[in-house]
Amino acid sequence: MSGPVFTGAVVGLVVGVLLTAALVLAWRLARGTRELGSDSERATFSTLHLASRAAKHLRDGLEGDDVGRAARHLRTLLGCEALAVVTADGVVALDGPAALRAEAQRVGARTVETGRRQVYAGGEPSSGTPEAVGAPVLAGGVVAGAVVAFATRVRPPLVRATGEVAQWCSAQLELGELEASRTALAQAELRALRAQISPHFIYNSLGAIASFISTDPERARDLVLDFADFTRYSFRGRGDFTTLADELGSIHSYVELERARFGDRLTVTLQIAPESLSTVIPFLSVQPLVENAVRHGLEPRERGGRIVISARDEGTQTEITVEDDGVGMSPETLRTLLATGSRATNVGLRNVDTRVRQLYGDQHALEIETNEGAGTLVRMRVPKSQPQHETEVSRP
Repeated sequence: MSGPVFTGAVVGLVVGVLLTAALVLAWRLARGTRELGSDSERATFSTLHLASRAAKHLRDGLEGDDVGRAARHLRTLLGCEALAVVTADGVVALDGPAALRAEAQRVGARTVETGRRQVYAGGEPSSGTPEAVGAPVLAGGVVAGAVVAFATRVRPPLVRATGEVAQWCSAQLELGELEASRTALAQAELRALRAQISPHFIYNSLGAIASFISTDPERARDLVLDFADFTRYSFRGRGDFTTLADELGSIHSYVELERARFGDRLTVTLQIAPESLSTVIPFLSVQPLVENAVRHGLEPRERGGRIVISARDEGTQTEITVEDDGVGMSPETLRTLLATGSRATNVGLRNVDTRVRQLYGDQHALEIETNEGAGTLVRMRVPKSQPQHETEVSRP
């Protein structure tokens, strides 16, 4: 093969390789663009992402410690030169040059005072002071503060966008207050449940202990310890969550005290999967179900009966059931009990159902199967992963 022909072949080969590589690169870029979405889709994602990151820093109110972080995300969202969140008391969380703090406070105060959007021109052009737009943030119908955005020139799109962001901040404050109200309600329900530990149960327990003092002192001593453990757990000062293992410890103390009264007429069986023992559950959520089974299921029957407490993993949840073979109730009575809460009895059942709904949503409401003379089965499902819920171990 001659030199020129060989050289031409090599050049053609190189050009072919380069063209192939270019086509592959173009194909990959095109595919990557499709995977990332269109420009509008990427802009939507970015907006939602920034809003989501800002939201969690606003739930404690405009005076919370994290409002400065919210201001940073909101500044990026609006694309302005600086952004301040100003409270009704004049407290400023500023993301931007510190020299704008006094101006942010002034604009924020005027916005809070009027309750309307305000646009302020900067100083002399030579001063370099940017213009500002302030929009009120409401909470419960009252002006709680303002969002103040700075730009070299404030144009209508920024004015409208700042107003929208302020309304969005108002919604976050409302959600924060709602969450605080729900938490307070759940705590009130828990305090109510603690306060309604039956005086009748306490009287019966002390009577049973007294009856064993002379005939079986060792049994009396054990019952005194069970009574102390039960009351210590039930009246502990803090902690709205516990583990299933810890709650079962309190249930054991409760059952021992009831056995002192029922004797062989009360049988309790545990069917607990070991992996479910560490499940985080609402404090005093299983024990009231057991107490309800004893008081309203077995006690009305002269021969007593049996209670089975079960727990097992079910995907992302732990399923806990309390079943008794007692007198049961009609489905109509059950619906009335849970819907109106008008009866003084079964308060524990109603309380637990209310709290799990508040904590996990209506999809986690208690499932109850019952009928007259057919016993009662109560099923509770709780998420296995609850990183936001802290537990307090009440036993050494």
